Amino acid sequence: MSVDHVDVLIVGAGLSGIGAACHLRRGCPDRTVAILEARDAIGGTWDLFRYPGVRSDSDMYTLGYSFRPWNQAKAIADGGSIREYVRDTAREFGVDSQIRFNHKVTGAEWSTDDGLWTVHVRHGDTEKTISCRFLFVCSGYYRYDKGYTPDLPGIEKFAGPVVHPQHWPEDLDYAGKRVVVIGSGATAVTIVPSMAETAGHVTMLQRSPSYVLSLPSRDPLADLLRDRLPAKWVYPLVRWKNVLGALAVFQLSRRAPKVMKTLLRKGAMSLLPEGFDVDTHFAPRYDPWDQRLCFVPDADLFKAVTSGRASIVTDRIEGFTESGVTVAGGQELPADIVVTATGLNLLPVGGMSLTVDGAAVELGKSLAYKGMMISGVPNFALTIGYTNASWTLKSDLVARYVCRLLNHMAAHGYRTSTPEPPAGTEATVPLVDLRSGYVLRSIDKLPKQGPAAPWRLHQNYPRDVLLMRYGPVDDDMRFDRAPVSVLSGQSG
Repeated sequence: MSVDHVDVLIVGAGLSGIGAACHLRRGCPDRTVAILEARDAIGGTWDLFRYPGVRSDSDMYTLGYSFRPWNQAKAIADGGSIREYVRDTAREFGVDSQIRFNHKVTGAEWSTDDGLWTVHVRHGDTEKTISCRFLFVCSGYYRYDKGYTPDLPGIEKFAGPVVHPQHWPEDLDYAGKRVVVIGSGATAVTIVPSMAETAGHVTMLQRSPSYVLSLPSRDPLADLLRDRLPAKWVYPLVRWKNVLGALAVFQLSRRAPKVMKTLLRKGAMSLLPEGFDVDTHFAPRYDPWDQRLCFVPDADLFKAVTSGRASIVTDRIEGFTESGVTVAGGQELPADIVVTATGLNLLPVGGMSLTVDGAAVELGKSLAYKGMMISGVPNFALTIGYTNASWTLKSDLVARYVCRLLNHMAAHGYRTSTPEPPAGTEATVPLVDLRSGYVLRSIDKLPKQGPAAPWRLHQNYPRDVLLMRYGPVDDDMRFDRAPVSVLSGQSG
């Protein structure tokens, strides 16, 4: 069994992991870094998902990295463009050479005596061990190998292909075919208009609807300023405009949900044929942002429905026949292909086990520190992006904070940093505060948040900027003043 050592070990070579490595290259250039990627390619989500129409559901001025401006015209970008953006960033900053592909992390053990993590890795048929001073997990929060499919009674009777978007077959031919897409979330509202361009007909079958909001695929302000101001000015201006706009929608949803419901309903009505049953198909029972809003570029879903190329059925599945899906209302939806756009399986820290001095870390019983570290776990950070804004806004803040923390430790001769909540601090809300099915199914696996900072973040980027970039790094943090030079680049 081979053993090697780095100062900082990053798990995951997706949007977050590449961003973290770039921040470390810029902010902590003297640290040795390796990136372990379980798959064989850079890109994470943007390499895994290949279903028709796959795209961002956030604008690229906020989903892009703060240190490498997005320079393409489309603000809502397709998955392939995002994948290339991440890969180009890795090459430009020279972190692609730090990646070890097909390295699946299975567990990590912290030793206080050694001040080290021992990380267990599976590489093909080989088991390896890597030690590091700081472990930085950027593997997202869902299973890459298996999407979520609920119990679908009688699905085995269906004679055609049944496809989950997370594992889309390259050779699936749906031209001229009748397609039923089961689901109502971000993936479903993306797939339906894309498939409808060439399919015979696409039906979106949803048990309950989602709120859907149309956004322009190009940013009007960016288009206005692009030829008038230097790019280094345009990017932050548009970025902050979009940050504040998204925050305003979220705050309005939380503070005046009836107003937001009315606005969303009127928006949908204006984009659909007169007499369309908006209240059945686009008016959920829950309030806006209790679950994530679904964004569609240039009203593509509404256009597909209006044209007749797509339709929406809101009903409960009763069963399947060889040639379609039956619903509780008695209708049979004819289908040659069924797509189960039914969600994700939550999997924090990539499913790896964590121990501290031999004691297992139970994430579901832990408190999250600044939304990125875990109570009682030394020299460890994880990235979980925003749910009400672009993922990268949060991942950028986390990576910058890790750099600040490492430099603070080095400047003071600290070997370890361990978040410790004050006595009496109680868990109050989940780390991911959404009522989406994929969250609720696995809510007990996620760390909790406390009542106040630094044990609570509020899904508010401007407030988090103040806390993470300009706030203290030693609040509720215990440091070990061992004489060993922290993250010196030496093994052991």
